[in-house]
Amino acid sequence: MIAFSVLDVINTAAQIGSVVVVFTAAIAAIVQLRHLRASNELEALLALIAQLREPELQRAFHFVQTALDERLEDPVYRGELARLGYIDSLVHPEMEVCNWFNEVGTLVKNRLIDERTFLDLFARLVTYYWARLEPVVAVLRRKRGLSQYENFEYLVQLAIRWKAKYPDGAYPSNVSRLPLEDRWAVIDAEAAK
Repeated sequence: MIAFSVLDVINTAAQIGSVVVVFTAAIAAIVQLRHLRASNELEALLALIAQLREPELQRAFHFVQTALDERLEDPVYRGELARLGYIDSLVHPEMEVCNWFNEVGTLVKNRLIDERTFLDLFARLVTYYWARLEPVVAVLRRKRGLSQYENFEYLVQLAIRWKAKYPDGAYPSNVSRLPLEDRWAVIDAEAAK
C-alpha cells in the first residue's frame, strides 16, 4: 500500500494548479493576439478606404472610367507605357489606380487584410477596374515581365472566384430580404424603348 504524505498531496495539487494557470494564460494570450490581429486588420482596411476616397486617387479612377480608352488609341501614349523607366502619373493617372490595386493585392496576399472582408466590399470594383486596365498592364508587361502588377492580378483572381461563389452578393442566406418597390420601373422601361 502506498502512503501519501500531506506534503505529497500539497505538492501534486500545486503542480496541477501551475499547469492550469499556464494553460489559462496561454488561452488568454491566444485570444489577445486574435483581438490584436483583428484590430490591425480593421485599421489597415479603414486606411485603404480613406485612401480610396482621396481626391487625387478619385481623379485617377475617373480618368480610367472616362478617358483611358481614348488615350490608349494614341501610339505615343502607349509607347510611354511600354518603355522602361519612370512613368509620370500626372500624364498617366491610370498608374495610380494600378499601383493602388497592386498594393492592396500585396496586403491581401500576405494576410495583412482579411481576404473575405476585402472581397465582400470590393470584389466588383476589382474586376471592373481590371477589365479597364488590362490593356495597360499588357503594354507594361512587354518589357517589365509578368511580375508587373502581379498582386493586382492575384486580387482579380480572388475577386472572380468570390463573384462566382456569391453572384448575387454575400447577403446572409438565413436573413430575409426587404421588399423593394421600384416606382419608376415601368416608366424607365418605356423611356428606354
